[in-house]
Amino acid sequence: MASLNAALREHVLTLLSAGHAHVDFDGAIKAVPVVLRGKRPPKTEYTLWQLLEHLRIAQWDILEFSRNPHHVSPAFPEGYWPEKAAPKSPAAWTRSITAVRADLQAMKDLVADPGNDLVKPLAHGQGETLLREALLLADHNAYHVGQIVLVRRLLGIWPPKGR
Repeated sequence: MASLNAALREHVLTLLSAGHAHVDFDGAIKAVPVVLRGKRPPKTEYTLWQLLEHLRIAQWDILEFSRNPHHVSPAFPEGYWPEKAAPKSPAAWTRSITAVRADLQAMKDLVADPGNDLVKPLAHGQGETLLREALLLADHNAYHVGQIVLVRRLLGIWPPKGR
């Protein structure tokens, strides 16, 4: 059983870490021009900033739910999206990217810790497990990374220069 648990952990960590079948987060947000971060292409719902911030907020929520029994999720759906179409500054963009990376690493650390039972229901949940939350995070991130790539294509900035 120990080898099955170790193998499952490794598969989940790989899913959280690498794109394999698609571009990963870092590849998707690489070299986005400042002037296009808040631009909404015709016939699309979101800007790159809105997608980045949504990914950050949702990932943070999933992480906090996984590790903090006192966590309160934002109001849905408005609490999961930024109010503005563009970041306040280039620093806000960078802070959001840094937070996504840090929270993703924190989830990977939870999954990698053999002291955390991946399939035991979380004491503060309604049957959710760490495995379910890690898979939810990976699925949600992959979906929105794909949207980021699509918006970049529509803006004419895909693939990024130097790729």
